Amino acid sequence: MMRYVEPALAITLAILWISPLVFAFWAAFHHVGDAVNFRLAAPWTLDNFRTAWDGAPWLRYFLNTFLMVTLILAGQFILCTLAGFAFAQTEFRGRDALFILVLLQLFILPEVLIVENYRVAASLGLLDSLLGIGAPYMASAFGIFLMRQAFKSVPKELDEAARVEGCSTLGVLLRVYVPAARPTYLAYALVSVSTHWNNFLWPLIVTNSPSTRPLTVGLSLFAAPESGVDISVISAATVMVIAPLLIGFLIFQRQFVQAFLTAGVK
Repeated sequence: MMRYVEPALAITLAILWISPLVFAFWAAFHHVGDAVNFRLAAPWTLDNFRTAWDGAPWLRYFLNTFLMVTLILAGQFILCTLAGFAFAQTEFRGRDALFILVLLQLFILPEVLIVENYRVAASLGLLDSLLGIGAPYMASAFGIFLMRQAFKSVPKELDEAARVEGCSTLGVLLRVYVPAARPTYLAYALVSVSTHWNNFLWPLIVTNSPSTRPLTVGLSLFAAPESGVDISVISAATVMVIAPLLIGFLIFQRQFVQAFLTAGVK
């Protein structure tokens, strides 16, 4: 009997977890009366998507979000690669102590640093800009940790062979360590993109105009009570916002799982 309890609980939890998403899809394709009353025979419609699309500059929001996550990911790849290589393959005084300080960032919630980040962004003139949104997230302790672990697993013989061939330290990094860590890069990229695509609080604070707002902030303003609450239209807007991530995950779900297994995330 007990062997059936765990699968049953897992299925129940999965149903509870996915039920809001299922309702959002249901409401997005039905008129509000049919959606809230769950009329299974009700006709499907795309009117909610037309209304939602006309209600906000979604194309600009999509472009802002794409540029934001690309900027953050590029910065993370550069900084985390250099820092991870330094902690994994170079010797300098205080290396372990400094790495512990970096890991302490994992215990600090980003919300705790919002006031200080806002003060720094204001002093640098980065408010209401994509760089202002992305800058606080480019030095990622999690990314540095992953890169360090990936680089430490690279055989030392490959490093020595590259140096014998005349490669500089930067050449060894780019020709040996970076290609060997491709699964880790893929795993981290998937996590980073999904995290910052859904980031809300910091972009809400640091942006003031539609020219820089990402999708999450645009959706919150679109669904504000003063704009009128239509659950079907709001659900249609929500589906539009999350659709790229869902489609990307469905396409790359196998690579997503294999990347984490190969990267050895523990």
